[in-house]
Amino acid sequence: MGCDDMLTPHRDDVELTSPLQLPKLPNDAVWDGSIAYLDRDGVIIEGSENYVNTVDEVVLLPEAAKSVGNLRRAGYRICVVTNQSPINRGLWSSSNLSMIHDRMRQLLLREDDDAHLDLILHSPYAPWEGAWARKPFPGMLEAGRQLIDTASLDASMSDMDLKFGDDWSDRPDESTSVMVGDRGVDMSAATRFGVTGFLCDPDTGISSVMDSILGDSY
Repeated sequence: MGCDDMLTPHRDDVELTSPLQLPKLPNDAVWDGSIAYLDRDGVIIEGSENYVNTVDEVVLLPEAAKSVGNLRRAGYRICVVTNQSPINRGLWSSSNLSMIHDRMRQLLLREDDDAHLDLILHSPYAPWEGAWARKPFPGMLEAGRQLIDTASLDASMSDMDLKFGDDWSDRPDESTSVMVGDRGVDMSAATRFGVTGFLCDPDTGISSVMDSILGDSY
């Protein structure tokens, strides 16, 4: 199940395998391979049954910035993995989503200088399209791991052959990585990917599970 055989995840404004510049970890820490895969709505920002449709609707959940900053201070890279079916439902464009994500990044860094998002991946596909890149399937997590690993080595991404599903046999160890989400589809994606999942309260978001992730170091 290579890239040519599936509906792949998307990045904002660029191709999936475009160059990715990773911000330094706090205190120039050496990355040990740990990734925190984070859902977006109900984890970082307030969600809505009618979707987050404009930049004016982007509201950080309590202590979301501090939580992201603490994860990076603990050595995690941050990969946001979010289902965004309004794009393929024809409700709004990918450029609108990019502006929403730019606003989210600004708000995070305004509250915590270390709250960088290393990578944001989204699935524009509607549920009926059956995309491996849409949670509860783990396609976004699979792509996130390979993209961040390659970027961390300063290797060229233009010739990357991303692997998905059973085609990806030489997977790295995810025992130190985590997935945080507020819905069952997030936990299903975590289980399929082989990463520990933490189900958070959508009203309080990621801060509600930080003790469980970082323990006494939080």
